[in-house]
Amino acid sequence: MIQYGLIGFPLEHSKSPEWFSKRFSELSGPERSYRLFCLKNLDHFDRFLAEYPFLSGLNVTIPYKEQILPLLTGLDSSAQKTGAVNTITISRVSGRHILTGYNTDWAGFFDTIPPEMQGERALILGSGGSSKAVGYALKRAGIPFLIVSRSKTGPGIIAWEELSDEMVRSHRFIINTTPLGMFPEMNQAPPLPYRAITPDHHLYDLIYNPEMTVFLKTGREKNARTTNGLRMLHNQATRTLEIFLRHEQEAQLYQASG
Repeated sequence: MIQYGLIGFPLEHSKSPEWFSKRFSELSGPERSYRLFCLKNLDHFDRFLAEYPFLSGLNVTIPYKEQILPLLTGLDSSAQKTGAVNTITISRVSGRHILTGYNTDWAGFFDTIPPEMQGERALILGSGGSSKAVGYALKRAGIPFLIVSRSKTGPGIIAWEELSDEMVRSHRFIINTTPLGMFPEMNQAPPLPYRAITPDHHLYDLIYNPEMTVFLKTGREKNARTTNGLRMLHNQATRTLEIFLRHEQEAQLYQASG
């Protein structure tokens, strides 16, 4: 049995077990499982790994995409460039855990950028790990952006209270990377001046549960185009699965050579 899973807190919203379990059932080879690990903190992460000796990989979600970085052995180029991790492979060598971090979020988002938003300016709501992946994808797409955060911590970042109607009007691609509106707190929404939303806007919510958040519903009421995070989830999960399977093959070769 090879185990995989998702770490984060909370995890009631996640559809990852359903997606990965379906894909694993379609594969030949060893039996694989996928489960949720709801960790309130990362204080005893080594102990957690020791409790699950068959873990070969993990996905990482809110709030640990950045917090996990100091606990990793190494990062691939995607994680280095984004400064956040949503995928980890786990190896055990001489009783030591070798943890390598990856970021498949940026490519999952990049592939779903609406074509009509090319040449527009974007607002990224939130400044966490998902925000970093979205920002990297927008850079790759040549779309300038402004980050809206709790506080102004550097260039290109403004605080929520600084967000004006004019800023919203001039940034027609708005991406919510915060958990506001995610199941089960579905009545929440980012504190935008929604009166400035127009039919020329495209609102994109990384949340996929519920499929229609208050953020997206309000955009629809303003006749804006909307996208939820389901396609991004599937895109990044497909890339994560490729990483997991490649890691399995490498582990088999290592064991055979040893």
